[in-house]
Amino acid sequence: MIYRSLLRPILFQLPPETAHEIALKCLCSAFSLSSAKNIFAARYQSSPFGELKRFGLAFANPVGIAAGFDKNGRAADALSALGFGFVEVGTVTNEPQKGNEKPRLFRLPEDRALINRLGFNNCGAAELIANVMRHRPDCVLGVNIGKSRSVAIDDAIRDYVATFETVYDVADYIAVNVSSPNTPNLRELQRHDLLSELLGALQARNRDLALAKSHERKPLLVKIAPDLSEPELESIIEVATGAEVAGIIATNTTLSRDGLRTPADRVRAYGDGGLSGAPLRNRSNEIISKIYRATRGQLPIIGVGGVFNADDAWNKIVCGASLVQLYTGFIYEGPGVVKRINDGLAEILKREGFRKFDDAVGSAVR
Repeated sequence: MIYRSLLRPILFQLPPETAHEIALKCLCSAFSLSSAKNIFAARYQSSPFGELKRFGLAFANPVGIAAGFDKNGRAADALSALGFGFVEVGTVTNEPQKGNEKPRLFRLPEDRALINRLGFNNCGAAELIANVMRHRPDCVLGVNIGKSRSVAIDDAIRDYVATFETVYDVADYIAVNVSSPNTPNLRELQRHDLLSELLGALQARNRDLALAKSHERKPLLVKIAPDLSEPELESIIEVATGAEVAGIIATNTTLSRDGLRTPADRVRAYGDGGLSGAPLRNRSNEIISKIYRATRGQLPIIGVGGVFNADDAWNKIVCGASLVQLYTGFIYEGPGVVKRINDGLAEILKREGFRKFDDAVGSAVR
């Protein structure tokens, strides 16, 4: 495979954030060529299950790109051409912000993982919308919104609502990020009282805008952390169902460093940040299973964390995820990974004797 044998070794010689920016620019540049869209589509796009209906939206396939890869919406159209069934841009904040000081992104190749403490570096909601308007993907578009770093927790609701209003018209769904470990105190918003107030305010504005524009409310999802206790997770599920959110994204990155193959002194040298990739896989699956059981499969779950291949995606699906996302897996496996996952899922579905994709969702925990 060209990416893993040739391109990835070159990119992995560069600082991770530099390699990321180069990859984004190359993706955007390649897609700017008039013939690229058809070439990409013929090579990468796959829809082996027909349309999948989730929270009122139609997905060509169950594999999406997670928030964080295209923070500013510059490559959304190119990513959809690579075969993703949905593209989630962001995390975006109300105002532009630089994020944390560099270096802030680190590779752990021995663990097929990343550590990041980017801190919601982004161009701001208004510019993201302009970018998306120029690069609208041919698939479902999610916009992930977060709290501005300069805003205190006490003012977080007003800040989220402002961002929500800005992105509302271009987003097919909006994801509320209250779980990044890289914005100070952000995870406090997962507390029952604060989350209830935040989601209530967003849904109230959602209803007002839908009424004014004469259409249904936009699906509102919440993205949660893997580092939750059982009572904390139960509390979030209670709040989410009470607020009538459309789904839960499980999970964000973890603060845990347990079980890593990377030497401990190197991990310590990288410092703080969220760990993503293969080490997160099992914990993410546990959270997905618990949400599925607690909601009796009535609340859609987007499973993210450690998806590198069809088996990884399948394990999330049978745990209860009706869609999956990847980010770190895309970095390590390259542009062909989406088609490989979709084609592999179709083979597994047939092998396991399921007639329809949706019959497999949650089958391991029902």
